[in-house]
Amino acid sequence: MRHTLPLAPQFYVTAPQPCPYLEERLERKLFTALQGQSAQELNDELSMQGFRRSQNVLYRPSCADCSACLSARIVTADFTPRKSQRRVRKRNAHLERRVTSPWATEEQYELFRRYLDSRHADGGMADMDVFEFAAMIEETPIRSRVIEYRDPGSDRLVAVCLTDVLADGLSMVYSFFDPEFERHSLGTYIILDHVRIASESGLPHVYLGYWVPGSPKMGYKAKFAGLEIFKEGAWIPLGDPRDHEATTHPLSTPPIAEQVANISLPDMAVHKGSVHKERS
Repeated sequence: MRHTLPLAPQFYVTAPQPCPYLEERLERKLFTALQGQSAQELNDELSMQGFRRSQNVLYRPSCADCSACLSARIVTADFTPRKSQRRVRKRNAHLERRVTSPWATEEQYELFRRYLDSRHADGGMADMDVFEFAAMIEETPIRSRVIEYRDPGSDRLVAVCLTDVLADGLSMVYSFFDPEFERHSLGTYIILDHVRIASESGLPHVYLGYWVPGSPKMGYKAKFAGLEIFKEGAWIPLGDPRDHEATTHPLSTPPIAEQVANISLPDMAVHKGSVHKERS
């Protein structure tokens, strides 16, 4: 028996669970499957509305009592590196960049494990095995690349970024680096290099994921010039980070059905406001 997928993506909401960024808060996500011939167009369109990709799923925070998570992107034309960022770029100028297809290797996984054990040993990905890692890298229905950074003298892999190529920029899905090179500020360097790649490719944005005011883990993103955040349905310049401290009240978050109804979809998905379901 043959079944056809509906034109309009179906949206779901996760059950509340502890927030990984802010203590004593609960997170909830609105998400939809990324599949079919229109996957690239859907990813492009929803990325411009604050969604992020994880394998074949697009998601956006939709917490009932908090609106702290804000999607962030750098406008490449407005970016000027700080003095400290110029030093980072100079310190790592010797690294060799290699762009490959989204295919996981044992070498990448070993680096990934060292990174997690050093920096995120108690995080949600701490128990990820090699098969789950391969799925994170390889399960992508869109244009994705793995960007490796190597020491040319030893050919040692020191950093990796899984990157999606969007219609309007590059989306840094996940990056990790060798903890032994922490003083090299490789996390900052990967972002700086993506800004360079995007600029050279004529792409106006580099998507960094979510910036969370009040979260030490996410504070570094506010240090990049030209940063925009997606807030109340529009991209706006970050300005003073202190202006975005999350405040909530009982009516601050629209109901899920209203959120879904306000999502713009590509032309091939003409029906808006698809039925949502709750997933645990």
